[in-house]
Amino acid sequence: MGIAVVVGGGCSGVLATRELLRTGWHVVLVDPGARPGRGLAYSTADPWHLLNSPAAAMSADPDRPDDFLRWCRQRDPRTGPADFVPRSWYGDYLTEVLRAADETAQGRLTVQRGRVARIFEPSVNGGPLTVLLTDDVVIPADRVVLALGHPAPSAPARLDAAAARSGAYVADPWRPGALAGLPEGPILLIGTGLTAVDVALTLANAGRRDLTAVSRHGLLPQPHRRPAAASATAPGGPAAAAQAGPAQVTAAQTVAALPELLAAGSVAGLLRSLRRLAADTGDWRAVFDALRPHWDALWQSLPEPGQRRFLRHLARYWEVHRHRMAPAVADGIGALRESGSLRVRAAELCGIEAADEGVRVVLRERHGGAITAPTFAAVVNCTGPGRIVESDPLVRALVAEGMARPGPYRLGLDTDPHGALLRRDGSAHPALWTLGPTRRGVLWETTAAPEIRTQARALAVALGDAGRDRAPVAECVES
Repeated sequence: MGIAVVVGGGCSGVLATRELLRTGWHVVLVDPGARPGRGLAYSTADPWHLLNSPAAAMSADPDRPDDFLRWCRQRDPRTGPADFVPRSWYGDYLTEVLRAADETAQGRLTVQRGRVARIFEPSVNGGPLTVLLTDDVVIPADRVVLALGHPAPSAPARLDAAAARSGAYVADPWRPGALAGLPEGPILLIGTGLTAVDVALTLANAGRRDLTAVSRHGLLPQPHRRPAAASATAPGGPAAAAQAGPAQVTAAQTVAALPELLAAGSVAGLLRSLRRLAADTGDWRAVFDALRPHWDALWQSLPEPGQRRFLRHLARYWEVHRHRMAPAVADGIGALRESGSLRVRAAELCGIEAADEGVRVVLRERHGGAITAPTFAAVVNCTGPGRIVESDPLVRALVAEGMARPGPYRLGLDTDPHGALLRRDGSAHPALWTLGPTRRGVLWETTAAPEIRTQARALAVALGDAGRDRAPVAECVES
């Protein structure tokens, strides 16, 4: 085997590194953080930030689905398969997964702290790629895996330059210390998804009691079922038990419904079939969970006009039902709303302007069309991940040089079914690969640990077939 450079040390990077080491590659993991394995989602998490999936679903090892649950029970023996544990625990777990992979690999893992600035094609066919870091470290690589995770939020439209420069506007709430020291007074959260939920809890725990969250639809994520509702005797082991509902949706029921769902041929037809399945089983949550392994096939079964219609009209409704809040988190948000500390508005954001005392936000109410321009002491961008094609300098460079191209709807990069990047001419790049959120658009369900671990295994198998019997290229050198 040769050398594989994995760009990014978050969840995607750790899972890809683990699988590549298993198949014999020498791996150089490049990450700017001092503690690879955490990424933004886990390194900045507070104790009240819980995973959005139960413990039984979060194993890093496809062959041991209860691996994370066992790890949690070493920390707290009371942890059940349906429990939602602190997100920081998962960061600790991934760090240990990486450490264990390193020990097993016996010297085949190098962790390089830094950021990748450019990737250059070989000067001769069959030669290694050249990975250049921002501090001028050069790494030759037979294969490069982009494990970039979620990009930072995109700037809202009509954001006044003066407001953007002010200390009253927070462009990325996950930047360390971003929420500390905000001016006293009312705070506006742009977005009502899971990021806004996390930010609202953080601010509330810091004593802030005048919060408003706004989005076009004004929809908060739905809550998961409470662990007590799960059946310990559900078929399929701990993961199935964690997801089982009153209707006991089984794999057999799901498989039986798949042909009808895949043959729907339109968004309207798919919705009708899903509603019928939910009505028959009595629990829409169980339907969503049981169909989770098949969402990408359902997405790809829709023709392009249907996918565009889904993105335009239904994506937000799908997201609040698919990406749900842990029950304890939902309770916390409910208490904030009941006390009046958090208000949720459905409105279109028409402008953000600097004001004498904070930031003025122009809003058009979704129902009735009335325009208001309240002033807030601070505004926090909680819109969630932006589009990596526009926001990531490395991705922009790869696209500009024709080594990659934007994927469908510019939600990510275009790939073949195995995760190889497609070049400008549509051919699969033999040495550039990716997994996780970067594949969104080609895939739909590609941002959560269960899907990423499956992609990591498939990617390692594909690279193992291509890279067998290769000799390692030279070690890293300083230019």
